[in-house]
Amino acid sequence: MVMKGLTLRGLEVFEALARTGSVAQAAEITGLSQPSVSQQLRNLEKALGTDLVDHGRRPMRLTQAGRSFLARAEAVLGELQLAQSELTVMDLGHLTTLSIGLIDDFDNDLTPRLATLLADSLTRSKFKLITLSSLDLFQALEEQRLHLAVSAHSGEVLEGVVEYPLVQDPFILVTPKTADNVDDALQNLPFLRYAREQLISRQIESHLARNQMEFEERFEIGSHLALMAMVARGLGWAITTPLGYMRAARFHEGLTAYPAPFGESSRMISLFTQSDWSDQVPREVAGMMRRLMQSQIIDPAVAQLPWLSGQLKVIGD
Repeated sequence: MVMKGLTLRGLEVFEALARTGSVAQAAEITGLSQPSVSQQLRNLEKALGTDLVDHGRRPMRLTQAGRSFLARAEAVLGELQLAQSELTVMDLGHLTTLSIGLIDDFDNDLTPRLATLLADSLTRSKFKLITLSSLDLFQALEEQRLHLAVSAHSGEVLEGVVEYPLVQDPFILVTPKTADNVDDALQNLPFLRYAREQLISRQIESHLARNQMEFEERFEIGSHLALMAMVARGLGWAITTPLGYMRAARFHEGLTAYPAPFGESSRMISLFTQSDWSDQVPREVAGMMRRLMQSQIIDPAVAQLPWLSGQLKVIGD
């Protein structure tokens, strides 16, 4: 039996407070008034019999008990969001075939869950799910080898293609944990680039050019995990995105992430389909993916790097 006073709304309020440290921002996130946020927190602390935040500090900071309880609260909220995704996915049984391609940014978390949900809904259909680079996905979509493609937007006008925006993914800077700060890394270590053939590399280079930033061309790495491994080993610094950073969780002990110091910029991840196939199916799949991205990627990323709040976010309907 759940103890009296422990409510879903209380968990949502506590998670928002832990993320922002502000009653005002938590109120904005949850849609409650500030007095209601404070009351929800008091009710939760009373139910648990302990203080979860240090009420004498601004911004609010979690107590030791609060930090321990936050992990449990995030797990509960994440499972509820996943359950919502599973319950609200549409019945795709009327389709004879469905082929979808995704960039490999989601291999660790989202793609396995998406594959399971879609396969469960495609009761009598031929189903294909593959991972490719963004540029290869656009080509496959153009050649009608895929019904749906989840990719970073190239910035180009795509004729005959309908786009469903999913998430804004800002560029961030990662350095070795051994670097004292950003300036130390930039002055004493080389820039580790993504391979020029990759869309993310072109977007990063364009961003640097707009800010009149030039760095020596020494390293060009085609594998994202290899790039993060090199940073973690102290071989250089890199520009990536939160989706890329979270995918490299095995290297986090050797990495430090910072907001991009060369001006804010981001890429947009969207679901694309040919205009002659833009019916309710891509809308429903896009909605399911937004919910999965929120629970599987965005919430954990913002919990680990609170300064990403408001930058890394779901977009679209």
